[in-house]
Amino acid sequence: MATASSLKNRLQALDGKPYGALRSLTGSYTFDGFTLRIDQVQSDPYAPPSRVRLIVPLPSTQLPSEVLETRQQQVAVRDFIARDIADAVAHGPREFGFVAPGQEILNRSSVVVTDEVLEVRLTFAFPAAGRRVKGRLAAELLTEELADLVRYSALGADLEVVKLREHVATYTDFLWIQRQLEERGLVAFVANGSALARSSGASDTPSQRNVPFTSPDSLSTSLTTPSGRRLTGLGIGQGITLIVGGGYHGKSTLLQAIERGVYAHVPGDGREFVVTASAAVSVRAEDGRSVAGVDISPFIAGLPGGVSTEVFSTANASGSTSQAAGIAEALEIGSDLLLIDEDTSATNFMIRDEAMRALINASHEPITPFVDRVRGLYEGVGVSTVMVVGGSGAFFGLADTVIALTEYVPSDVTARAHEIAGSSPITRSSGDTDFWVDYLRELPRSPRGLGMGNVRKPPRAKGLQTIQVDRQEIDVRALSQLTDAAQTQAIARALLLVEKKLAHDMSLARAVHETCGDLEVKDLDILAPARGDMAAPRASELMGAISRWRGIK
Repeated sequence: MATASSLKNRLQALDGKPYGALRSLTGSYTFDGFTLRIDQVQSDPYAPPSRVRLIVPLPSTQLPSEVLETRQQQVAVRDFIARDIADAVAHGPREFGFVAPGQEILNRSSVVVTDEVLEVRLTFAFPAAGRRVKGRLAAELLTEELADLVRYSALGADLEVVKLREHVATYTDFLWIQRQLEERGLVAFVANGSALARSSGASDTPSQRNVPFTSPDSLSTSLTTPSGRRLTGLGIGQGITLIVGGGYHGKSTLLQAIERGVYAHVPGDGREFVVTASAAVSVRAEDGRSVAGVDISPFIAGLPGGVSTEVFSTANASGSTSQAAGIAEALEIGSDLLLIDEDTSATNFMIRDEAMRALINASHEPITPFVDRVRGLYEGVGVSTVMVVGGSGAFFGLADTVIALTEYVPSDVTARAHEIAGSSPITRSSGDTDFWVDYLRELPRSPRGLGMGNVRKPPRAKGLQTIQVDRQEIDVRALSQLTDAAQTQAIARALLLVEKKLAHDMSLARAVHETCGDLEVKDLDILAPARGDMAAPRASELMGAISRWRGIK
């Protein structure tokens, strides 16, 4: 195998040569304590940067063996190292690139741990003057700066073991609480002392003006995690939960924290122990989205002209049809918790007051509002709902729990809400439980394919909110639980895997679940080997992206 010295000599010899000469560098080079692998060299200075890997023997690191015993621990270790490397790269030469993690602890492809080695995946933009190689500068960067990166980072002596152990314990405790939710009859838990507000709409870091969260005593629950943490906080029970309060008092802030509670967060984020059922899905109205073959008949039926809504497709959905489709897709992928904010919902989909019912004959109204279906969803098939409401009391009598926020402080106002409504869930049972059982049985779609058989290039992400498929785009802005552009990249790559599975006559939901299962067992390299720009998505986000793809057949 070639050495660092030979790489330096080769790069210096290429100084001033045409850029294409760099392709000869592909291969492995041994350094003191690690190996540099150059996997792919960019074709010219303006192409995407080259891909390289640092491969460090595990015994050469300072990683304690006890934090590598389980896959869960390894995911947290990889995430911790990725953050350290991202910080080092951000403060180093601009030619090096690394995917910077957000606030969530995710299964990432940027760092890989095996029984024998630790592998870090970076990009490197070979420096150039025009289209001529700056070989001497490249030699300095790849043989000296890179060696320092390994030496003075978590890969070498600067590993902060205490912080690493806390990172791992935070992640494993989070997963333990998430598994405990169903056993305790809960759908979410918000620990006392949590800091929920964010710095701004453009930053996911905690606000400096946070009011520490404190649960009302009547809804408080306590637990002790495997690491020994004793936590007390708000336990949101299964069923229908309303979050109410005046404007700007923290309703949406609490719901957004619950949305993101499907993922673990880094120590210091403030939401480390905001824990939500793993299959929870946030649903909203989304004017103009594409809908393909979805049964929205529980909410919308009897359209003028006899248009069927049992296999409903449109390239330009309205607010009500898009929200109905979003719920149907969430149920199709197996969600047992819907998260809804009235501010991002279609009013005519959510409610119809008595005055409107009196004015418009029911036989002329194709929409059955969510208020008429939400109770049956829970009683029939166990799908809970957590909903922010601020402008209507229509759901009061249907709710199992009503939480009021006043200056970010929650209180239990369930009894008062039932008193105002003059009823409770016991007296307002929906009676359509059998309907939902039958509906779920027939719900899964079985498309012929995703229509990607002729794409010229593999689909790819363009940031967090867009997936590029040849000249078309999939807009995933409404998937608010998608938190990291690396997840969007993984979804883009996974589309072709789902396409292959659909060729075996399986339902779309099964193809999506099997694909995510493959990522869990075989890891992200099955999507694109040796790439460092991916993070594992949930099945619901993969399903959501596919459902918004206009090419689905």
